[in-house]
Amino acid sequence: MKEAIILAGGFGTRLRSVVDDKPKALASINGRPFLEYLLDHLIGSGIERFVFSVGYRALQIEEHFGADYQGRPIQYALEESPLGTGGGIANALDFTESDTVLVTNGDSLFLSDIAAQQALHQRSGALATLALHPMKNFQRYGRVEINENGRITAFHEKEPVEEGLINGGVYLLQRDVFKQAGLSGKFSLETDFFTNMVDQFPLHGLIDEGYFLDIGIPEDFARAQVDFATLRIGR
Repeated sequence: MKEAIILAGGFGTRLRSVVDDKPKALASINGRPFLEYLLDHLIGSGIERFVFSVGYRALQIEEHFGADYQGRPIQYALEESPLGTGGGIANALDFTESDTVLVTNGDSLFLSDIAAQQALHQRSGALATLALHPMKNFQRYGRVEINENGRITAFHEKEPVEEGLINGGVYLLQRDVFKQAGLSGKFSLETDFFTNMVDQFPLHGLIDEGYFLDIGIPEDFARAQVDFATLRIGR
């Protein structure tokens, strides 16, 4: 696994009270943009090339990173108008070369085992393999069910849950996955592909207990300032 798409085009509406002058991906965590921590982890996992899916305040991201980070080339897949999470990935896939591509959210850090995820993806023949994080007492995330072979059987809407698996926002996708599903233009990865296609296409999930944090709300943004000070990421 050598190339990755980073979804960095969101508006960051829920974080505006603490970060209102830049995109979420550039939100400062202890003096460094959040996205640098994510890239450090991915480089440590063997990623050598990045495609940033950008939209909102894209120029700020491009001005900060330029053509590479730590010697790894970066390309920018710009959304001229919002394409949704699925459409944004489909747009960025045109900039990739591999048959299988890693995709990750640009506002969450999941220190998952990408090599293990890739092994499952290859072994299962899945069109998409998700890194799933076990969590207790949550309602901010939807819940994912898998069977004994790791095949995803259902995606559930957000609701109060005592214990379950969440979608950690780290995906391995076959490059032609959306063409096979007949999806194009503006669409939602979570609804139009995952939820609606779970019975039609082989989607798998790997449970991973690695550190996970989504900085999308002020409380977790504040938590990142504390956690990242001691977290060993990619180096």
